[in-house]
Amino acid sequence: MAAGSRDLVFLTGASGFVGAHVLRALIGAGYEVRALARAPLAVEGECETVRGDLSEPGAVARSLEGCRYLVHTAAHYSFAPSDRERIYRVNVAGTEGLFAAAHIAGVERAVLTSSSATLGHESEPNALRAASYHRSKVLQERAAFAGRVPTVAVLPTAPVGPGDWKPTPTGRMIVDFMRGRMIARPPASGGMNVVDVEQVAQAHVAALQRGTAGERYVVGGEDLSFDALWDLLAQLTGRSAPRWRAPVALMFAAGWFDEVRCRLTRAEPFVPLEGVRLSRTRMYADSSAAQQALGVSLRPVRDALARAVAWYREHGYAA
Repeated sequence: MAAGSRDLVFLTGASGFVGAHVLRALIGAGYEVRALARAPLAVEGECETVRGDLSEPGAVARSLEGCRYLVHTAAHYSFAPSDRERIYRVNVAGTEGLFAAAHIAGVERAVLTSSSATLGHESEPNALRAASYHRSKVLQERAAFAGRVPTVAVLPTAPVGPGDWKPTPTGRMIVDFMRGRMIARPPASGGMNVVDVEQVAQAHVAALQRGTAGERYVVGGEDLSFDALWDLLAQLTGRSAPRWRAPVALMFAAGWFDEVRCRLTRAEPFVPLEGVRLSRTRMYADSSAAQQALGVSLRPVRDALARAVAWYREHGYAA
């Protein structure tokens, strides 16, 4: 299924980290794109842009008219207790409304950006028991698959690369490391799968073209222990990795203290409890099914991390 002149894609989250890369990949593959974005886009002249908010899906329904495909990358990601209601309103209710509108508009096929966190990991096998964001991604998947538009789900692990302006939790970890704010190593038992964001973007295009409706494709890169990741960041940034390993009990105490602080002040936590829980877990992933079905090729994650570090320096996030 190659891109043709009638292949107009409605893309949500185009100003986000993953969404911006998906936008470039779609344009590069020859698709026309109508992008829903809350901020100006770097490729504004190469696509049609509409403004809107998924917390009010009815307001974007008209924008779906004439679109053959939907690629839904938008989601609200936050660990702040004050954001938990908005997380559900955008990620779950917003997805339900969006996919209902897509069906009415005659959209033929959709790709949903989910998360590998929906699969659960070792000590956190049930994502529905996890904190708000990961739980919302499980419910978001259910809402999309329950709709009447044939849907393929792409489940990235932890994307890294240039352009993570917010930044995402993984990007914030890199920035904090560059700023010397990482004063301790996480538990030796923990680790995560890190993936090149451009590989994730290409997987979205492949899922649109040849993914099987109803399938969920995990898109990952390399499994790294946190010690290995810290050492790699030390090489790339020229900053020494911390040697002291924080006791788990101390990390949980800091997390609970920060949770209380954020509930009182409506702030974003410095030590998210969800992050503390997951730091003991090997959040590894197997993306062999996506490699086989979608033709996704693994890229060295070191290169993606190097591009991320260079981008943060260029844009003044860290020296």
